[in-house]
Amino acid sequence: MRLVVGLGNPGKEYENTRHNTGRIVVGIIEKKLDAKQKIKFITPDTFMNNSGKMVAPLVKTKKDLKDLIVIYDDIDLPLGKIKISFNRSSGGHNGLGSIIKALTSEEFLRIRIGTAPVTSSGKIKKPKGEKAMLNYLLGEFKKSELETIKKLGKIIAEAVETIFSEGKDKAMSLYN
Repeated sequence: MRLVVGLGNPGKEYENTRHNTGRIVVGIIEKKLDAKQKIKFITPDTFMNNSGKMVAPLVKTKKDLKDLIVIYDDIDLPLGKIKISFNRSSGGHNGLGSIIKALTSEEFLRIRIGTAPVTSSGKIKKPKGEKAMLNYLLGEFKKSELETIKKLGKIIAEAVETIFSEGKDKAMSLYN
């Protein structure tokens, strides 16, 4: 079974926060992709740091790992950019770290979605300090930022289709 997981936190108070980017995008692409593709979409009802508990029971074999895509927010990418990667570390992302630990493997695809603010010249301008970073990630998207994320949903849906039909290498060459 093909599995697409959108990371975030459950609950109304987290609904449109930057840390819920994975959940937001999975909701969008689930509506765009044809049901005939036999893809299961999941937004874990656990908090981000416990995502692995929900994913691990659904991924039992190496084949299941190959059919897993995890979508999540990335503060190291500018808002509106995506990066498809495979077999990488968590990069400090606790939700992804939870999945890697629960699966005892990094051998799955992930689609990172940039949430970092940028300067007028396009340089990333991350919040300074742990508290400022946490406030930013758990803060709600501005309306224009949310529109950017929603537009990305169409591109990410195409990337997911490409991954499952033509493979990860083709998707990476087209969308990275």
